[in-house]
Amino acid sequence: MTDSLSSVPVPDQSPANFQADFTKPDGRALTLYGLQPIEITGELPNIGDPVDARPVLRWHPLRSEWVMYAAHRLNRTFLPPPDYNPLAPTRVGGHPTELPGGNYDLAVFDNRFPSLTLDAPTPQNPLERAGVGKCEVVVFSQNADGRLSDLTDDQMALLIEVWADRTTRLAATGKIHSVLAFENRGVEVGVTLHHPHGQIYAYDHIPPVQERMVAAVQTHRAKSGRAWLTDFVAAEREAAVRVIHDGGRAISIVPPFARYTYETWVMPTRAASLLSDLDAAERRALAVTLKDALLRLDALFGVRMPYLMTVHQAPVNAPHPDFPLHIEIYPYLRAPGRMKFLAGTEQGAGEFANDKFPEAAAQELRGVTL
Repeated sequence: MTDSLSSVPVPDQSPANFQADFTKPDGRALTLYGLQPIEITGELPNIGDPVDARPVLRWHPLRSEWVMYAAHRLNRTFLPPPDYNPLAPTRVGGHPTELPGGNYDLAVFDNRFPSLTLDAPTPQNPLERAGVGKCEVVVFSQNADGRLSDLTDDQMALLIEVWADRTTRLAATGKIHSVLAFENRGVEVGVTLHHPHGQIYAYDHIPPVQERMVAAVQTHRAKSGRAWLTDFVAAEREAAVRVIHDGGRAISIVPPFARYTYETWVMPTRAASLLSDLDAAERRALAVTLKDALLRLDALFGVRMPYLMTVHQAPVNAPHPDFPLHIEIYPYLRAPGRMKFLAGTEQGAGEFANDKFPEAAAQELRGVTL
């Protein structure tokens, strides 16, 4: 239990983007971000002993992809009681958590149970290679009961900046080739902590999904001479049947090839490959459009929609100017009370079956009252 708190020094902060870096008692990194100057109440809490992470990768020869193995993750926190929330700020007299009390909006820290680490040891098994990479936790809010969509427009824009900053920092390690920010929400998709948060996985290789995207947009460029995202946005605006919300600099769409019933893509309307490529106005537009999309999904059936959200950026190992920066949201309800489960064709063949045409889904989402 934490009985008393004393102040901890806050490093110098940039007045344009308030952030402060710390080292937790167990050696893990912590960065706090805020719309106002960051203040810390008390010491940095120590949640437990350091975890000996030795992740490894094994190659799947028939799928041409790496599989991560991290046995230490079996002991990670699983649906703790409300009085022990490891993602909430530590309170006087309460259990120590991952975060200090104080004035800040978002927090990023090294995952205590990572699937990948920058200093992963070389395994002895010839079938394995070191699981080199990095796993970070992004806490969206100090409010344990809130949603990502409950953030203000300013806080949502700050989150876009945080994702951009983490990508830039991870690329600077020289060991990372691709960065994926994502959020799992709802026990239906395997969430073990309800506090609003996401994660970032940084890989020392380009994962299959991003690799296929790179190849696809290169083919499009070779055939048309234009960026895929530019043509896609223009076509969807002209069709005007799958667009959910058009904010000018950013747009949300149920793509014509949607795999999930209410699958939603949020993207800038100007072709960009990384969040850091966007200017301040474009980042804010992307943030506002993302918030609109999430609110519509929750309002659709009057419940918190379980979903998986992934932020797709270009690989960072080399320039990929045609990579289409975008956010994909996969809602797991296909109708009120009806889950979308991956069945034989999805799991066995990698080909999805959808119960509803994207045009009908987009019309429903447009009609939602916010």
